[in-house]
Amino acid sequence: MGTPYRHRHYQFNWRQWITPAVKTLLIANTAVLLVEYLVELLGGRGAEYAVWAWLGLVPWAVVHGWLWQPFTYLFLHGGFWHLFWNMLFLWMFGCDLERQWGQRRFYFYYFLTGVGAGLVTVLVKMLMDPQGQGAATIPTIGASGSVFGVITAAALLFPDRELWLFPFPISIPMKFYAILMGAIEFFATLGSSGDHVAHVTHLSAIFIGWLYLRRSSVLYRVRNRYTDWRVQRNRSRYEAYLRRHKGKPPSHPDDWVH
Repeated sequence: MGTPYRHRHYQFNWRQWITPAVKTLLIANTAVLLVEYLVELLGGRGAEYAVWAWLGLVPWAVVHGWLWQPFTYLFLHGGFWHLFWNMLFLWMFGCDLERQWGQRRFYFYYFLTGVGAGLVTVLVKMLMDPQGQGAATIPTIGASGSVFGVITAAALLFPDRELWLFPFPISIPMKFYAILMGAIEFFATLGSSGDHVAHVTHLSAIFIGWLYLRRSSVLYRVRNRYTDWRVQRNRSRYEAYLRRHKGKPPSHPDDWVH
Protein backbone atom coordinates (compact mmCIF):
# COMPACT_ATOMS: atom_id res chain seq x y z
CA MET A 1 0.00 0.00 0.00
CA GLY A 2 1.21 3.47 -0.81
CA THR A 3 1.82 6.02 1.85
CA PRO A 4 -0.89 8.67 2.25
CA TYR A 5 -0.18 12.03 0.60
CA ARG A 6 0.77 14.69 3.10
CA HIS A 7 0.38 18.32 2.22
CA ARG A 8 3.46 20.36 3.06
CA HIS A 9 2.90 23.70 4.71
CA TYR A 10 5.18 26.52 3.65
CA GLN A 11 5.43 29.66 5.72
CA PHE A 12 6.54 32.85 4.00
CA ASN A 13 9.27 34.59 5.96
CA TRP A 14 9.17 38.34 5.50
CA ARG A 15 12.57 38.72 7.16
CA GLN A 16 14.20 37.21 4.10
CA TRP A 17 12.93 40.12 2.01
CA ILE A 18 12.69 43.04 4.41
CA THR A 19 14.03 43.80 7.86
CA PRO A 20 11.95 45.25 10.74
CA ALA A 21 13.40 48.77 10.82
CA VAL A 22 13.27 49.18 7.04
CA LYS A 23 9.69 47.88 7.03
CA THR A 24 8.70 50.37 9.74
CA LEU A 25 10.24 53.25 7.82
CA LEU A 26 8.49 52.19 4.60
CA ILE A 27 5.14 52.02 6.37
CA ALA A 28 5.65 55.36 8.13
CA ASN A 29 6.67 57.21 4.96
CA THR A 30 3.83 55.69 2.97
CA ALA A 31 1.30 56.57 5.67
CA VAL A 32 2.50 60.18 5.76
CA LEU A 33 2.17 60.46 1.98
CA LEU A 34 -1.41 59.17 2.21
CA VAL A 35 -2.11 61.84 4.82
CA GLU A 36 -0.63 64.44 2.45
CA TYR A 37 -2.98 63.24 -0.29
CA LEU A 38 -5.92 63.44 2.12
CA VAL A 39 -4.98 66.97 3.18
CA GLU A 40 -4.72 68.03 -0.45
CA LEU A 41 -8.06 66.41 -1.25
CA LEU A 42 -9.85 68.16 1.60
CA GLY A 43 -8.06 71.50 1.65
CA GLY A 44 -6.53 71.89 -1.77
CA ARG A 45 -2.95 72.44 -2.82
CA GLY A 46 -2.59 75.34 -0.41
CA ALA A 47 -3.29 73.09 2.55
CA GLU A 48 -0.56 70.68 1.45
CA TYR A 49 1.89 73.56 1.10
CA ALA A 50 0.98 74.60 4.64
CA VAL A 51 1.88 71.11 5.86
CA TRP A 52 5.21 71.34 4.06
CA ALA A 53 5.88 74.75 5.61
CA TRP A 54 5.08 73.37 9.07
CA LEU A 55 6.78 69.95 8.90
CA GLY A 56 9.22 70.35 6.01
CA LEU A 57 12.72 71.75 6.42
CA VAL A 58 12.47 75.55 6.17
CA PRO A 59 15.82 77.03 7.25
CA TRP A 60 14.34 80.39 8.25
CA ALA A 61 11.80 78.63 10.46
CA VAL A 62 14.39 76.30 12.03
CA VAL A 63 16.63 79.15 13.19
CA HIS A 64 13.55 80.83 14.64
CA GLY A 65 12.61 77.90 16.86
CA TRP A 66 10.91 75.27 14.71
CA LEU A 67 13.42 72.67 15.83
CA TRP A 68 11.33 69.63 14.91
CA GLN A 69 11.72 70.24 11.18
CA PRO A 70 15.18 68.59 10.72
CA PHE A 71 13.48 65.38 11.83
CA THR A 72 9.98 65.60 10.36
CA TYR A 73 11.07 66.64 6.84
CA LEU A 74 12.39 63.10 6.33
CA PHE A 75 8.84 61.69 6.25
CA LEU A 76 7.32 64.11 3.72
CA HIS A 77 7.40 63.50 -0.03
CA GLY A 78 6.27 65.38 -3.10
CA GLY A 79 4.34 62.53 -4.69
CA PHE A 80 4.27 58.82 -5.42
CA TRP A 81 7.44 58.63 -7.51
CA HIS A 82 9.41 60.72 -5.06
CA LEU A 83 8.45 58.26 -2.33
CA PHE A 84 8.85 55.20 -4.56
CA TRP A 85 12.48 55.80 -5.49
CA ASN A 86 13.52 56.76 -1.99
CA MET A 87 11.90 53.68 -0.48
CA LEU A 88 13.23 51.42 -3.24
CA PHE A 89 16.81 52.47 -2.51
CA LEU A 90 16.18 52.22 1.22
CA TRP A 91 14.96 48.64 0.78
CA MET A 92 17.74 47.69 -1.65
CA PHE A 93 20.61 48.84 0.55
CA GLY A 94 19.13 49.28 4.01
CA CYS A 95 18.16 45.67 4.70
CA ASP A 96 21.72 44.35 4.53
CA LEU A 97 22.90 47.20 6.75
CA GLU A 98 20.26 46.39 9.34
CA ARG A 99 21.20 42.71 9.26
CA GLN A 100 24.83 43.73 9.79
CA TRP A 101 24.21 46.31 12.53
CA GLY A 102 20.88 45.52 14.13
CA GLN A 103 17.83 47.76 14.43
CA ARG A 104 19.13 50.20 17.01
CA ARG A 105 22.32 51.15 15.21
CA PHE A 106 20.55 51.26 11.86
CA TYR A 107 17.93 53.68 13.20
CA PHE A 108 20.67 55.81 14.75
CA TYR A 109 22.63 55.97 11.51
CA TYR A 110 19.52 56.63 9.42
CA PHE A 111 18.50 59.66 11.47
CA LEU A 112 22.08 60.79 12.05
CA THR A 113 22.65 61.23 8.32
CA GLY A 114 19.16 62.57 7.61
CA VAL A 115 18.98 65.06 10.48
CA GLY A 116 22.65 65.99 10.11
CA ALA A 117 22.20 66.68 6.41
CA GLY A 118 19.16 68.79 7.24
CA LEU A 119 21.16 70.92 9.68
CA VAL A 120 23.91 71.46 7.12
CA THR A 121 21.25 72.49 4.60
CA VAL A 122 19.91 75.02 7.10
CA LEU A 123 23.39 76.44 7.61
CA VAL A 124 24.16 76.70 3.89
CA LYS A 125 20.84 78.27 2.94
CA MET A 126 20.96 80.77 5.80
CA LEU A 127 24.42 81.84 4.65
CA MET A 128 23.05 82.25 1.12
CA ASP A 129 19.90 84.05 2.26
CA PRO A 130 20.42 85.57 5.73
CA GLN A 131 17.42 87.88 5.37
CA GLY A 132 15.00 85.02 4.71
CA GLN A 133 13.72 86.31 1.39
CA GLY A 134 14.60 83.44 -0.93
CA ALA A 135 16.24 80.03 -0.52
CA ALA A 136 15.92 80.12 3.27
CA THR A 137 12.12 80.09 3.02
CA ILE A 138 11.77 77.18 0.57
CA PRO A 139 10.94 73.86 2.29
CA THR A 140 13.03 70.76 1.68
CA ILE A 141 11.20 67.42 1.96
CA GLY A 142 12.00 63.77 1.48
CA ALA A 143 14.08 60.95 2.93
CA SER A 144 16.81 61.39 0.31
CA GLY A 145 19.34 62.57 2.87
CA SER A 146 19.06 59.40 4.91
CA VAL A 147 18.93 57.28 1.75
CA PHE A 148 22.20 58.76 0.49
CA GLY A 149 23.68 58.01 3.88
CA VAL A 150 22.52 54.39 3.53
CA ILE A 151 24.07 54.16 0.05
CA THR A 152 27.36 55.48 1.46
CA ALA A 153 27.35 52.90 4.25
CA ALA A 154 26.57 50.08 1.81
CA ALA A 155 29.50 51.15 -0.37
CA LEU A 156 31.87 51.11 2.61
CA LEU A 157 30.66 47.82 4.08
CA PHE A 158 30.06 45.93 0.82
CA PRO A 159 32.36 47.70 -1.68
CA ASP A 160 32.72 44.81 -4.15
CA ARG A 161 29.06 43.80 -4.33
CA GLU A 162 27.84 43.97 -7.92
CA LEU A 163 24.95 46.31 -8.66
CA TRP A 164 22.89 46.05 -11.83
CA LEU A 165 22.32 49.41 -13.50
CA PHE A 166 18.70 48.99 -14.60
CA PRO A 167 17.66 49.17 -17.43
CA PHE A 168 21.20 48.83 -18.84
CA PRO A 169 22.58 45.27 -19.07
CA ILE A 170 25.69 46.11 -17.05
CA SER A 171 26.72 45.89 -13.42
CA ILE A 172 29.32 47.76 -11.39
CA PRO A 173 30.71 47.34 -7.87
CA MET A 174 28.83 49.14 -5.12
CA LYS A 175 31.80 51.40 -4.32
CA PHE A 176 31.89 52.77 -7.89
CA TYR A 177 28.13 53.30 -7.85
CA ALA A 178 28.41 55.39 -4.68
CA ILE A 179 31.28 57.41 -6.16
CA LEU A 180 29.20 58.00 -9.31
CA MET A 181 26.20 59.17 -7.28
CA GLY A 182 28.40 61.48 -5.22
CA ALA A 183 30.00 62.96 -8.34
CA ILE A 184 26.59 63.58 -9.91
CA GLU A 185 25.38 65.36 -6.79
CA PHE A 186 28.57 67.42 -6.57
CA PHE A 187 28.41 68.72 -10.14
CA ALA A 188 24.64 69.18 -9.86
CA THR A 189 25.26 71.39 -6.82
CA LEU A 190 27.70 73.53 -8.80
CA GLY A 191 25.26 73.98 -11.64
CA SER A 192 21.94 74.07 -9.81
CA SER A 193 19.93 77.22 -10.36
CA GLY A 194 16.49 76.31 -9.13
CA ASP A 195 15.84 72.67 -10.01
CA HIS A 196 14.25 72.16 -6.55
CA VAL A 197 16.49 69.14 -5.83
CA ALA A 198 18.27 69.27 -2.47
CA HIS A 199 21.77 68.50 -3.76
CA VAL A 200 23.37 70.11 -0.70
CA THR A 201 21.35 67.77 1.52
CA HIS A 202 22.49 64.73 -0.46
CA LEU A 203 26.15 65.72 -0.38
CA SER A 204 25.95 66.48 3.33
CA ALA A 205 24.48 63.05 4.03
CA ILE A 206 27.28 61.37 2.05
CA PHE A 207 29.94 63.28 3.99
CA ILE A 208 28.32 62.71 7.40
CA GLY A 209 27.89 59.00 6.70
CA TRP A 210 31.50 58.65 5.55
CA LEU A 211 32.80 60.62 8.56
CA TYR A 212 30.75 58.57 11.02
CA LEU A 213 31.86 55.23 9.61
CA ARG A 214 35.50 56.31 9.19
CA ARG A 215 35.74 58.29 12.41
CA SER A 216 38.08 55.80 14.11
CA SER A 217 40.63 55.79 11.30
CA VAL A 218 40.40 59.58 10.98
CA LEU A 219 40.94 60.09 14.72
CA TYR A 220 43.81 57.62 14.77
CA ARG A 221 45.42 59.40 11.84
CA VAL A 222 45.10 62.78 13.56
CA ARG A 223 46.48 61.37 16.81
CA ASN A 224 49.44 59.73 15.07
CA ARG A 225 50.27 62.89 13.17
CA TYR A 226 50.15 64.90 16.39
CA THR A 227 52.41 62.35 18.10
CA ASP A 228 54.86 62.43 15.19
CA TRP A 229 54.88 66.22 15.35
CA ARG A 230 55.68 66.19 19.07
CA VAL A 231 58.48 63.66 18.59
CA GLN A 232 59.97 65.72 15.77
CA ARG A 233 59.69 68.91 17.81
CA ASN A 234 61.46 67.35 20.83
CA ARG A 235 64.14 65.90 18.55
CA SER A 236 64.73 69.32 17.01
CA ARG A 237 65.03 70.90 20.45
CA TYR A 238 67.50 68.24 21.55
CA GLU A 239 69.62 68.69 18.41
CA ALA A 240 69.57 72.46 18.91
CA TYR A 241 70.74 71.97 22.51
CA LEU A 242 73.62 69.77 21.36
CA ARG A 243 74.68 72.33 18.78
CA ARG A 244 74.70 75.10 21.37
CA HIS A 245 76.77 73.09 23.83
CA LYS A 246 78.86 71.30 21.17
CA GLY A 247 78.08 67.94 22.69
CA LYS A 248 79.98 68.76 25.95
CA PRO A 249 78.53 68.29 29.44
CA PRO A 250 78.05 71.41 31.60
CA SER A 251 80.90 72.69 33.76
CA HIS A 252 78.93 72.03 36.98
CA PRO A 253 77.46 68.52 36.77
CA ASP A 254 75.67 69.04 40.07
CA ASP A 255 73.35 71.47 38.30
CA TRP A 256 71.82 68.51 36.50
CA VAL A 257 70.60 67.01 39.76
CA HIS A 258 67.03 67.92 40.71
